[in-house]
Amino acid sequence: MTKYIYIILSFFIAPIANAQFALNGKITEKSLQEPAIGISVYLKELKKGTITDNAGNFQISNLAIGEYTLVISGVSFKTISRKIEIKGHEKLDFELETNHESLDEVVVTGTMKEISKMASPVSVDIISPKFLFKNPTPSIFDALQNVNGVRPQINCNVCSTGDIHINGLEGPYTMVLIDGMPIVSSLSTVYGLSGIPVSLIERVEVVKGAASTLYGSEALGGLINIITKNAKKAPILSFDTFATSWGEVNTDLAIKFKPTPKINVLSGVNYFHFNTLKDYNKDNFTDLTLQKRISVFNKISFDRAKNREASIALRLFYEDRFGGELNWKPVNRGGDDIYGESIYTKRLELLGNYQLPINNKITLQYSYTNHNQNSYYGTTSYKANQQIAFGQLVWNKPAAKHDILVGLPYRYTFYDDNSPATASSDNKSNKPDNIHLPGIFVQDEIKLNTNNVLLMGVRYDYNSVHGNIFTPRFALKLADDNNLNIVRFNIGRGYRVVNLFTEDHAALTGARKVVVSGNLKPEQSWNGNFNLVKKIIFNNGFVGIDASTFYTYFSNQILPDYKTNINEIIYKNLNGYAISKGASLNLDFAFDNGLKILAGATIMDVTKYENKVRSRQLLTERLSGTWAVSYEIPKLKINIDYTGNLTGPMLLPTLGESDPRPSQSPTWSVQNIQLSRKFKNNIEIYGGIKNLLNFNPAKSVPFIIARSNDPFDKNVNFATNGSVIASANNPFALTFDPTYVYASQQGIRGFLGFRVALK
Repeated sequence: MTKYIYIILSFFIAPIANAQFALNGKITEKSLQEPAIGISVYLKELKKGTITDNAGNFQISNLAIGEYTLVISGVSFKTISRKIEIKGHEKLDFELETNHESLDEVVVTGTMKEISKMASPVSVDIISPKFLFKNPTPSIFDALQNVNGVRPQINCNVCSTGDIHINGLEGPYTMVLIDGMPIVSSLSTVYGLSGIPVSLIERVEVVKGAASTLYGSEALGGLINIITKNAKKAPILSFDTFATSWGEVNTDLAIKFKPTPKINVLSGVNYFHFNTLKDYNKDNFTDLTLQKRISVFNKISFDRAKNREASIALRLFYEDRFGGELNWKPVNRGGDDIYGESIYTKRLELLGNYQLPINNKITLQYSYTNHNQNSYYGTTSYKANQQIAFGQLVWNKPAAKHDILVGLPYRYTFYDDNSPATASSDNKSNKPDNIHLPGIFVQDEIKLNTNNVLLMGVRYDYNSVHGNIFTPRFALKLADDNNLNIVRFNIGRGYRVVNLFTEDHAALTGARKVVVSGNLKPEQSWNGNFNLVKKIIFNNGFVGIDASTFYTYFSNQILPDYKTNINEIIYKNLNGYAISKGASLNLDFAFDNGLKILAGATIMDVTKYENKVRSRQLLTERLSGTWAVSYEIPKLKINIDYTGNLTGPMLLPTLGESDPRPSQSPTWSVQNIQLSRKFKNNIEIYGGIKNLLNFNPAKSVPFIIARSNDPFDKNVNFATNGSVIASANNPFALTFDPTYVYASQQGIRGFLGFRVALK
């Protein structure tokens, strides 16, 4: 009898036990109460999962009755791991909390509006403070060395000034913004990324490719937007300091306070000090410039009626920088006995925004900068002042499937110096630049359907010197329902007005004479970019794949010519065209055991075609790669970070065929390791080793600086045509020249630091 009862019960129960049910729900961001897009939802026992769509919804089908471990995770959010029971069709909603040690995946740079990174039609790379902490550096300039496709380039072996290359393009093609304001440009490009306290940075957004439609001049190759923390959400106190075995000391401090119920203030200071003479290659020149730098930052946010935004920020910057012969003293500044490059920089930055009481859709953005530089490069004096005033009205109007953005920008630039850049045609007087640049741009982001977006934009500017400038833009984003696969295509036009003496310090340093051939015309470019993003979920983690190809065509390009005459640097518009093309790949691995890997590589070909002759451009690498491997030991509360970069060969500016230095750099790598330990109250101690392999470009060449023993060319014999005559003390027929540079001469060093953040 029992046997029959069992058979009867099995007949009814088995179908229920084996029934296939679905789990669905919605995930939102707790702080914003908005859909969380691209979040991984995973059932651990079944090794099965999905990703939330553009509305934050998810569904996992074909589930049997039982208990499972549900894991919900996303970059910049705290992971949720919860036991659930499937009894039938289940609906579960979750709220994700932001992981404050990471970053919120909201970007603004690509479209000038806040938007999810996954939903943006423009590909944007995000650099979080947590990423910057993996390899602590005294400035954002140095920190970018571990970002794929982005490379800090040292341009002078004496003063150690440099710029940022994106996809192989020179620094002047990269625009640097702070909170969306174009306040770092021209004269300040060399120093604009120094002295910004990391403790004040919310994130850094990088766009690769032309962005002139929204941001105007100088955004031909890409832009870097440094976004500072919101004074309302910042920690009450942030403090970070570290020192290296070379004697460098860097300190960041930020304090938040609320003087009135409607005002929030965030104040910060950065101080960097290095005053130790280093000369490991024994050429009597400093391997690293001595620097004393202080930067003070203050940001005020106002709580206004109806959630309207208003803020204002001020930054003051001062730096004393020196590089040169070891026995140089301030009394030698500008003299011809002992060579030194001494640069005093003073800088003021003011920026802010004000949301007008007109439906909260119109915002006034404004900035002002005043940059003063007093410098000597040997006997060459360079004293310059640049002032830039910028204002912009931006109107954003969502309507049905359209999201329209209209801007009315105006930019005024005053520039004066004691170089040929502002000399009158007869060289008898000075003629400062006064450039007015009004414009208008219109952008329409069209939602084709739930997942696909078309973006079109156009900009018109009138330059008071160069006339009419027209820059269109087009972008298309396609995605599947779960955002597992995203395709982006962008094309746009860019332009740039050149001022050599504010952008290229090679024009000032050393003994070469600067020659400007003809009236320089603005450079123009067309840029295309194809981007593919794919996410793959597996049983113990996930991998993100981000691949891109890029192509840029330049006309009227201006490149320094070091080869025609070894005593000159010749600047002229290219009689032909130039092309930058390549591909990049980023891989993001995250495992349940605490191991995370970020790795990327870029291959590129940057060439010019002049008089029908093809040649590679100087100081542009063939290959670059970056990585950051992190592992957390929870029981010990210790994090291990191994970071590094690899850079392929590039052509270097030698002084003719008799120069014994290689005309091409080797493939080199700079690698770092760090151990950090967290304690209670958000206290962290960290330390490690930088440049583990002790790479130094001076090791593989007979000398780095040509004629360092005779920096004023007092013992150089010249022929009547200006060429150098070889002699017993100058067998290679060279002149003094510090422009042969591709990497820092700073070798292996240890570091130790301490940071704390009080919420």
